[in-house]
Amino acid sequence: MAMSLTHQIGALSGTPLPVETTATNTGDSSSTLNASAVWKSPTPALKCKVTRQSGDLTDMLSPPVSPCRSPLRADLTAACQAFATTEHETAVENEYKISSKDKHEKGVPVYVMMPLDSVKMDNTVNRRKAMNASLQALKSAGVEGIMMDVWWGLVERDNPGEYNWGGYVDLIEMAKKHGLKVQAVMSFHQCGGNVGDSVSIPLPKWAVEEMQKDPDLAYTDQWGRRNFEYISLGCDTLPVLKGRTPVQCYSDFMRAFRDQFQHLLGDTIVEIQVGMGPAGELRYPSYPEQDGTWKFPGIGAFQCFDKYMISSLKAAAEAFGKPEWNSGPTDAGHYNNWPEDTQFFRKEGGGWNSPYGEFFLTWYSQMLLDHGERILSSATEIFRDTGVKISVKIAGIHWHYGSRSHAPELTAGYYNTRYRDGYLPIAQMLARHNAIFNFTCIEMRDHEQPQDALCAPEKLVRQVVSATQEAQVPLAGENALPRYDEHAHKQILKASALEVDENSGEREMCAFTYLRMNPDLFQADNWRQFVAFVKKMKEGKDAKRCWEQVEREAEHYVHVTQPLVQEAAVALMH
Repeated sequence: MAMSLTHQIGALSGTPLPVETTATNTGDSSSTLNASAVWKSPTPALKCKVTRQSGDLTDMLSPPVSPCRSPLRADLTAACQAFATTEHETAVENEYKISSKDKHEKGVPVYVMMPLDSVKMDNTVNRRKAMNASLQALKSAGVEGIMMDVWWGLVERDNPGEYNWGGYVDLIEMAKKHGLKVQAVMSFHQCGGNVGDSVSIPLPKWAVEEMQKDPDLAYTDQWGRRNFEYISLGCDTLPVLKGRTPVQCYSDFMRAFRDQFQHLLGDTIVEIQVGMGPAGELRYPSYPEQDGTWKFPGIGAFQCFDKYMISSLKAAAEAFGKPEWNSGPTDAGHYNNWPEDTQFFRKEGGGWNSPYGEFFLTWYSQMLLDHGERILSSATEIFRDTGVKISVKIAGIHWHYGSRSHAPELTAGYYNTRYRDGYLPIAQMLARHNAIFNFTCIEMRDHEQPQDALCAPEKLVRQVVSATQEAQVPLAGENALPRYDEHAHKQILKASALEVDENSGEREMCAFTYLRMNPDLFQADNWRQFVAFVKKMKEGKDAKRCWEQVEREAEHYVHVTQPLVQEAAVALMH
């Protein structure tokens, strides 16, 4: 629905606007949305400092925003109507067309993440006209395709085994019409509940009912706090969901998706990213933002105190000959501590480097690897011979990376310390299933991050690159924060041209997914930067042309589309 001039002015001035929403359980049919607050473009923190405080860390920097935490809900129509008209479509495509040969022989294809609420709770496409226009714009800019969350809590919402693919059928057909490929994310996690979230998509109603009956189905910390973002991996193989195991539920969902979209697999749908934890990442929910529980750059907390995880740990301790090691550490501090504040993570004499610590961290990280192994075994079998690639997303936990213990990585399940490579076992597990290692925080630079928290995203990316090369597994990337500036784009370009592999020669990332499609992306300056970035990524590391030349071409492209922008502005005035 196009906004009237009054609404446009209100949006620009920050006036709360009444907007239509899907009715909720409260019976409300409308809510208030502050458009400028929702769509305000974040200013890149090119250099920042965190001052360590002895008490609350409330004022510290926000963490890397996961795809499930980006505030993206608003009407895209006004921003995208510039591309809804077909009058200039042919001219635009001719001005900036990428040949199929260029697409597949060199460079890194760029995908763009769709808004979290691309499909509404009533299983229809949200903002259909704007969505169609936006996809047309992305295609004309040389984008390879889109990434979309396929929400478990939306498709199988009401009853187990009953799937409603309505909105996804329309959205994927729309992508196909525009010649865009699709990366489909099997999103088995909850969206919403964190600070800044404007989209709420819970787990399926019937699964939530089971979790309410048995709270131990939720991840649990040592203080008894439950996390309902994702079902605890401790009960992966137990029939706790209406007679099915969680892994069976995930498998049935993927099988139903395959059967529904069989005719598009390998052609339009080229990748299935399998969700394996909170925010779709293979990790524990160790740093939850909900209710201010965790704030960057806290170390997080272990999530192994539900009865199913405790039962597994007890069995492991007995088998190891140390039955007294039957519990997770209770001296590992709180979510917002720093490593040196705790007995377990401190540099000298910390429990993480003790025999008990090695035993516990091996068990904790292996449980996560086994979780990934179970789901991947099922996914690869389900999508065998369909032509799609399988991928798994790993979180870019770069804070306190410079410490000896790497505490935030340990609580998330990545057994990575100064003395141990925690990413090689993950890469080897993915390699066994021919899966892609998808990694975040590719756009970040070390000096932009708070150095007193020993943040080192570039060093972390280099370690992951090395692990994937050793395991011979493809590497794909995502940016962790919405960034439209040249500094971030150049960092992504640098990171996407991977180091030389002694065994197989030079490599590049197999794909990069850009966070995310929203009205800010279509603003003139951002759009020009983005078009140049996509072109440069497609040309690859051996491109002969300089950045400035590509930007000049992008400037020309933006100029070609300017009449559409003006036409849309006039249309909105009436």
